Amino acid sequence: MPPDRAAGREARRRPAAHSAVAYSRRMTVSLGLPTIPRRLATGETAAAGAGLPTRPGSDSAPGLLDRFGRTATDLRVSLTDRCNLRCTYCMPADGLPWLPKDQALSADEIVRLVSVGVRDLGVRQVRFTGGEPLLRADLVDIVRRVAALEPRPDISLTTNAIGLAQRAGALADAGLDRINVSLDSLHAETFETLTRRPFLDKVLAGVDAAAAAGLTPIKINAVLLPGVNDHEAADLLAWSLDRGHELRFIEQMPLDADRTWHRASFVTADDIRGRLAERFVLSPHAAPRDGAPAELFDAVGLGTEAHLVGTVGIIASVSEPFCGDCRRTRLTAEGGVRSCLFGDAETGLRDPLRAGASDAELAELWRGAMWAKPASHGIDRDDFVQPVRTMSAIGG
Repeated sequence: MPPDRAAGREARRRPAAHSAVAYSRRMTVSLGLPTIPRRLATGETAAAGAGLPTRPGSDSAPGLLDRFGRTATDLRVSLTDRCNLRCTYCMPADGLPWLPKDQALSADEIVRLVSVGVRDLGVRQVRFTGGEPLLRADLVDIVRRVAALEPRPDISLTTNAIGLAQRAGALADAGLDRINVSLDSLHAETFETLTRRPFLDKVLAGVDAAAAAGLTPIKINAVLLPGVNDHEAADLLAWSLDRGHELRFIEQMPLDADRTWHRASFVTADDIRGRLAERFVLSPHAAPRDGAPAELFDAVGLGTEAHLVGTVGIIASVSEPFCGDCRRTRLTAEGGVRSCLFGDAETGLRDPLRAGASDAELAELWRGAMWAKPASHGIDRDDFVQPVRTMSAIGG
């Protein structure tokens, strides 16, 4: 890796110092529902009869602001709905009908929309997702072009790592900063049960290649299912800490194609903490959460594992929602803006783009989609209805 690029990457990752006062202040902030701000812009009045502020003009609020005062700066871009795994909590065994190629965004269209987000709408982080983004033959080119944008965004990739061993070096050279790898088990039999594919060795090879290429810190994303792999939580943490990776447990979400999710049977954040406490001491991490989906804990091993020290994150979208500080906006593989992962509302940008819309017009459509963002996902309510589209179709 060239020294100047390595230094620049390190500077972007280096956390700012946070005082104990800042930490105690963070602990008093609700991460559930947002409050309705009294004023979002000079001269703004509440919408008649709605109790919500009217949408400010783009001159006074140029970013992706919503009615509750949240501003989206973290863009998730789905590059494809296709995947080479069939994870039980995501896709049916036989797969799903794929998006026709002409309906998916081209590389030029992806880069243009990301450019609008970065240049005109205040996007500072771009994460490429899927489906499985490594299935895009033009992935390296997309990363390289996004890395050339000004201001340069932080660029990451969420992947199952199948095929990553062959592409990690090229992605790092193109400007990819870091990587998230989905890995739910370290045992080949359990991995195959969960993914319906015998590819654990390929995933582990991809993780090693990413580390060698400098795509660090590597974050490991794990979903625990009751009676399947929930007993492996501490094993996953020990393995991650031993290799310097950052483990993130993600609660199973109601986005599966088979509609098997049920609020009474998923592994909660509290369950995860209980499993980890069998072999680790957890304590709240001192740095502010700052809009991140994962709540971080310092982890110290017990007994013979006392040498294992680091952090672990839990993304408790269902049982401990953080909607009040959500900073994410999403583009689907066919160019739809989604303000909430768990909603059905979608604003299409692909057709206006192909019809000749200007960057300013696309930005205004995007602002409108985010202004309508709901206060929360509502999974905790009895009337919650699972979104029609699945995680693989939306992009995480």
